[in-house]
This record gives sequence, structure tokens and C-alpha cells, in this order.
Amino acid sequence: MQKGLISTGKNGVKILGTKASSIDRAEDRNKFSKLCDLLNIDQPAWAKLKNLKEAISFAENIGYPVLVRPSYVLSGAAMNVASNPQDLQGYLKLASHISREYPVVISQFHQNAKEIEIDAVAKEGKILTFAICEHVENAGVHSGDSTMVLPAQKLYVETVKQIVNIAQKIAKNLKITGPFNIQFLAQNNKVLVIECNLRASRSIPFVSKVTGVNFAKIATEAILKRKTRVYSHNDLTYVGVKSPQFSFSRIKGADPILRVEMTSTGEVACFGEDIYEAFLKSLIATGNHLPSDSVFISLAGQENKVKFLESAKILSKTKLKIYATEGTSQFLKLHDICATKLHKIHERKKPNVLDYLNSKKIDLVINIFDPYFKKEFDDDYLIRRATIDFGIPLLTNLQTAELFVKAISVKKLNDLKVLPWDNYVTFRN
Repeated sequence: MQKGLISTGKNGVKILGTKASSIDRAEDRNKFSKLCDLLNIDQPAWAKLKNLKEAISFAENIGYPVLVRPSYVLSGAAMNVASNPQDLQGYLKLASHISREYPVVISQFHQNAKEIEIDAVAKEGKILTFAICEHVENAGVHSGDSTMVLPAQKLYVETVKQIVNIAQKIAKNLKITGPFNIQFLAQNNKVLVIECNLRASRSIPFVSKVTGVNFAKIATEAILKRKTRVYSHNDLTYVGVKSPQFSFSRIKGADPILRVEMTSTGEVACFGEDIYEAFLKSLIATGNHLPSDSVFISLAGQENKVKFLESAKILSKTKLKIYATEGTSQFLKLHDICATKLHKIHERKKPNVLDYLNSKKIDLVINIFDPYFKKEFDDDYLIRRATIDFGIPLLTNLQTAELFVKAISVKKLNDLKVLPWDNYVTFRN
């Protein structure tokens, strides 16, 4: 075995594969951001700040919201989006409790940006194989809680080219030998790097199963200096979708929403001839069921109402009866969509959404809102919590809800084929 594939840590431990110093440059938020600047790789505006005064000044300069990102944490622990100076102060204090030794980086939080990630294996800085997954949810949802699609369905060719080029730059500079994962933001064909993880990510099993390329085996062979070759898989004629699974029903009082800190406790991946079949299969596999009679819709804010309008029109053409909160029902009726108004829980009037949830008159709840906007009294939280407690499927993300509505409009339960894995995938190594 070549010496270059073995490094020695400061405690004398022999390390196979990527050197510990390279792992540190990737995992330390401050060092990785400096590396991206050195390589002319675009990233959200960032700064490592010494005190609260500097942090607030930086946040006001680039504009809220901002993302607080501690180094060396798993599952996005203590990672938060701050919308104002008060939030920022509280989140910085929390981050310092998690990791006092390593720096906290504050970066610009890009709203309405697509999130993408690449899983890859490299040997001495050369990429042997990779897969690019597209997130259904926009940025702001932890990758462990996101719905992932492979192959990507809505990426520009130029976006893919930028992602591959950036991955090659980072792999070469860090002399990566083994698996790694890089997460990106994309807006208007502009690609920004979020982070790089020099390890096997939770999506490695997913991309291996979908492509038929065993990423773990290739990584092991690369680390052990076995003979390796470059693997390609650009000819997929099917789609794989990975959906997260949650345990909110077992955690009393927990708010079942998706943010930058991970809350999922598992995940399920399914195949289909298209994204709609694979997506619906994955939701069913996580314990959800498709609505047969009714759906309740609550859309917070005018922007969410407008964005969901096309999906609402699609729903109105199905056999599902639509219930909605007062503001949402008024908006839908303005656009000739029939919706029955249900009072919110705190209004203590009839008909009440809580009564309809309790009596199983609602098959699905769609509650779209801003997860980073705090309210003194949050009736939406009460609706979400009651939905979970009564065992009713809940969608709180706009992009997921839009995909779901489209999927149930083109696929019925009988369209979801139950086929073996090798009916889709040809094993490649």
C-alpha cells in the first residue's frame, strides 16, 4: 500500500484514506469557507465574527435572514436561521454551548433557492464515480429531512456542469481518497457551495441502490489501493425518490415542521417509472395514505396563497372535497375554487377544524407557512399538532405539497406498481 494513502493523526493513530488535515479543512466552517474563496468557488456571503456587535453589524450589512452554522456538528445541531438581532443573539449563545472550541460562521440565508447535492468517491483527488440528487424542498430544510430525487428532474445542463467542476476542484485540492458529499444552492443557474462532508453521507446507500453502483465498495477499494476504474450511470430510465420518516406522533407537543436542524428518524426510498410514481410510493412506505374524500388547506400569508394557487386548481378538479381556514377559503373562492370554511381552533366556533380532524372527516392537511416567522399565538401549530395526534397525513412544505397534488392528479393507487429492485436496476460493480 502506498504511503500517500495512510496519514498519522496527532495522537499517533494511522488513518486510511483522506488525511485528517483535509477532513479538518472541510469540517471547520471557517477553514472551508476560506478554501472556497481560495479556489474561486462561489458561496453565500459569510464571516467568522468575534462578538455579538460584529455579528449584528454583519447581518444588517448582508440582510436578514442569516444562517448560524457551528463547526463539527451532526444533524445540523444548533444550526438556526435568524430573522432579527434578537434571534441572532439567542442562536449564537446556543451555538457556543454546543462547540466552544470551534468557530461559528454566520452566512447569508438564500430564500427560494433549490438545494442539490453530489455524492462521490475519489482516489488521490480524482473522482471515480458520482451521483447528483435534487431536493424537492427549497433550501432551509436539512438534507436529512428532505425529499431527494435521482436522477434530478429540474436541473439545467449548465448547473450540472458547474456542480461537477466544483466537486473536482475540491477533491483535487483536498486530495480526497474515499467518499465525500457536497451540498449546493442553485438560483437562476448560479451555483453556490454550502458545505463539504469528507465521509460517507446518509444518501450513499440511496444513490448506490438507485444507480446500481456500489459507492461503499468503490470507496473501500480506493482507500485500500485496490485496482479501481471510473463508473458512469447516465442512462437511468427510471426515478428513485427518498422520503424522510418522522416520529412526531411519539414526541408529545413537538411541532412537526422542517427546518435546518434535522428531525427525521428514518427514511424510505422507492422506484417508479417517473417521479410521481416513485414519490407516492415513498410516502405510502413511510406510513402515509392517499386522500380519498377530503383535504384541509391552510395557507399563511398572501405569497403562499398565490404560489399554491395552481395546485389548488388541480385539487379542485379531483373528487376531493376542499376545506380551508377563513382567509384561505376566501382567496380560493376569489379564484372560483369551491372550499368549505372551517373555523380555527382558538375561535371556538362551529364548524371547527379540530372537530373535523377528530371525527376523521379530513384525509389530508396541507399547512403552508413560514417556519422562521414567530407569532405570539400560533393557531397553525395547534392544527399541525392535532393532525399528527389524530394520525392524519400532514404536508407543511410548499414544494412537497405541490408535487403531491400533481402526483395524485396523474396517478391512482392502482398505478403504483410493486416490482423487484432488479426490475429497474442493472448492478454495475
